Amino acid sequence: MRRGGARGQAGAVRPAGAVLLAGVLLAGCAGGEAEAPAPGQGSVAAGASVPSTTDGAPEPTTPTTGASAAPSAAAAAPEPEPTTTARAAASGVPDPAGVTDVVTGLAVPWDLAFLPDGSALVTLRDEARVLRVTADGSVTPLAADGPDGRVAGVVPGGEGGLLGITTDATAGSVFVYLSGADDNRVVRYALDQAAGTLSAPVPVVTGIPRSEVHNGGRLDLGPDGMLYVATGDARDRDAAPDPASLAGKILRVTPDGAPAPGNPDPASPVWSSGHRNVQGLGWSADGTMWAGEFGQDTTDELNVVRPGADHGWPEVEGAGGVPGLTDPVVTWRTDDASPSGIAVTDDAVYLAALRGQRLWRVPVGPGGTVTGEPQVALDGLGRLRHVEVAPDGALWVLTSNTFRGDPREGDDRVVRVPLR
Repeated sequence: MRRGGARGQAGAVRPAGAVLLAGVLLAGCAGGEAEAPAPGQGSVAAGASVPSTTDGAPEPTTPTTGASAAPSAAAAAPEPEPTTTARAAASGVPDPAGVTDVVTGLAVPWDLAFLPDGSALVTLRDEARVLRVTADGSVTPLAADGPDGRVAGVVPGGEGGLLGITTDATAGSVFVYLSGADDNRVVRYALDQAAGTLSAPVPVVTGIPRSEVHNGGRLDLGPDGMLYVATGDARDRDAAPDPASLAGKILRVTPDGAPAPGNPDPASPVWSSGHRNVQGLGWSADGTMWAGEFGQDTTDELNVVRPGADHGWPEVEGAGGVPGLTDPVVTWRTDDASPSGIAVTDDAVYLAALRGQRLWRVPVGPGGTVTGEPQVALDGLGRLRHVEVAPDGALWVLTSNTFRGDPREGDDRVVRVPLR
C-alpha cells in the first residue's frame, strides 16, 4: 500500500457515488493500524469468541454484557450522576440513498467535533491544523498559535500528531490532544468563531507517554461535564495496569485538568486501566460509557467502561474470564475492525474500522446491553477513522486512506450518512 502525498484544496462537495451500504455481515477484528488487507469475514463475539462453521459463518449467539466479569474495584467508586444531557439523539439505520460527501481532499484527518451551529472542527494530524467544516462543504482553517496558523508544539511522527478534539460551547473552549516532542498532552484553547481563531492555550493534562504507535488520542466531554481522555500504552505493556502511569488508561479530569470528583482514587485522573490503545469514546442516553479498543494479534474490543475497571491488557486480549478483569461486550477478529472512533445513538454504537474498512453498527439497549449481532452499516470507502452524530441526527464519517491506506480520487473525506 502507498501513503498518500499532498492532497488538493479541501472544500469540494460531490456525490459519494462509490459508497455501498451493506446489509448484515457478521464478522470480527483486532490489531493495530497495520497495512489494510482486503476485508474478510470472521467471528463476532459478545464477551467471548464465536466458533465458526466450515463455511466461515459464525454460529448464532446471544450477545451479553460484561457485567458478570466486572471487577470488584469498579464497585468501590460510585458512578457520577450525569449533570448535562447525553448527546445520543438519533436512532435508526443508515439510509443507502442519502450518502453524500461533505468535503474531500483532506490530508490525514483524525477527529471532528461539532459546534452548536452544526459546523464541525476537524483535525489534520500531520499538518497540525484545525479546520472548520460546514454542512455545505465550505472549509475554513482556524488560526492557532503556531507558525502559519498551525497548533503549536505538535511533533508529528508515526501515529502521533494533532489527534483528538472536543468542544465546550458553554465556555467557548476547544480541547485538543497532541503529540509533542516528549509527551502526549491535552491543551485547552479559547475559540473565537467569528474571528476564526484558537488562542490563549492552557495545558490541561501533560506527561502522557508517547511513542511512534499506541498514542490513544480521543477525548470528549462526558454527560457529567468532565473531560475524558483516552491514552495508549505507548508500547509499554506494563504501564497499562500501573496506577502510577498515564499510559493505557481512560483519564477523567475537570476542564482545568484536576482529577475529577468521584474518581476511584480522588488524587488520580485515572478512570479505568488495562487498555492497549483506546481511540473511541461515547455515552448512551442513560450515561453508560462505551470505548472501542485496538487489540494486538487476535481480538479487537467494544467495552462498557465502569469506574475503576481493569480491562485486562496485557494479561488478556479480548475476553479472558479472569476474576478482577473486565471482559469486552463485543469482540472482532483482527482483519475485520481495528476500531478507531465510535458514535453512540439511542439504539446503537457505531464503530469506525481501519483495517476492516467498514462502519460497524452494534445494536444496544439500556445499561450497556448488546441486543443483537453487529452489522456492517457502511462499506466501500476504505479505512474509516471516526464517526460522529451530527446535530441533525445524521452520522458524519471520516476516512483515513492518506495514511496506511490506498487513496483514491477525493481522499480523504468527510461523508454524511443519514439515518432512517
